Amino acid sequence: MRAAIFRNGEIVVDRIAEPKPGPGQVLVKTLACGICGSDLHARQHASRMVEMAKKTGRAPMDLSRDVVFGHEFCCEIVDYGPGTTRKLKPGTHVCSLPALLTPDGIKGIGYSNEFVGGYAEQMLLSEPLLLEVPNGLAPEHAALTEPLAVGVHAVEKANIRGGEVPLVIGCGPVGLAVIAALRIKGLHPIVAADYSPARRALATKLGADIVVDPRVSQPYATWAEHAQMSEAEKAARPPFQAMLPALKPAVIFECVGVPGLLQQVFEGAPRDAKVVVVGVCMESDRHEPMLGIMKELNVQYVLGYTPEEFAASLRLIAEGQVDAAAMVTAEIGIDGVAKAFADLANPEVHTKIIVQPWR
Repeated sequence: MRAAIFRNGEIVVDRIAEPKPGPGQVLVKTLACGICGSDLHARQHASRMVEMAKKTGRAPMDLSRDVVFGHEFCCEIVDYGPGTTRKLKPGTHVCSLPALLTPDGIKGIGYSNEFVGGYAEQMLLSEPLLLEVPNGLAPEHAALTEPLAVGVHAVEKANIRGGEVPLVIGCGPVGLAVIAALRIKGLHPIVAADYSPARRALATKLGADIVVDPRVSQPYATWAEHAQMSEAEKAARPPFQAMLPALKPAVIFECVGVPGLLQQVFEGAPRDAKVVVVGVCMESDRHEPMLGIMKELNVQYVLGYTPEEFAASLRLIAEGQVDAAAMVTAEIGIDGVAKAFADLANPEVHTKIIVQPWR
């Protein structure tokens, strides 16, 4: 079968062996797979990913061998391996967490030498993790379940109590997913910041109430303008707190993942802010802990999602509560993956490119 392969630091198209489903596994045809920012980072910082995997006890990729990326996918059931219940008929469209259940534990899909990801014509999934795609949802939109789940999880980990005013830094796919999840949570006003006019427009479409161009306005100052307490809230504060700026609680989502951003957040955040780090920074970074101490910042790093959040995200898209179609800016075949990696560097042109391996 054909696949776009990460080989010797480049994305190349070649033929590889078709996978054979083992016990509990399902052979599926890949219908659509989103290109994730993590894939772009992985291509550029693959050795760093391997180093971090070793430090956290995860099985690292062997960069001397082929890897097929792709963990945001919608597929069609082709065949079953032994020991499966076969509840869903061949031809059924499904999504799944990008993981396989094996006798040796849970193995990831997309950053593995053993298990190919969604940039291939076929792949293997675990039957217990399959979710049938509802409502005739288009595969290219169902494939956005995974990135939406990242945003849903980030908002859940923020432990929002109500009354906070959120600020989203970065309106790429992850930031847009966070904005959509905040809107569904009913938290307003949602302030979002990005340098790209196209992404600011998408942020508004997905639920941001105020969008900020950092070239024109300071995001944290704009946030403060919209986080002023009411007179009743001011009056209800204890005497000591009455000496502090009369601002509602802040929850700041860092959705960029480049060196220096966390330091900027520390400098701009108000006292007692909750900082949720969603962007994946692949490089070493530095920040001044004393700023966090003086402001008593609460910093929460997040990764992935729970199975329940993943299933809920698929339902949100299928029921039209999240405009997934707004995020898709191109659909390509396997031969276009290498160029798409380059094209995604321009936020004015693309937000989410969907790979359709059989295109």
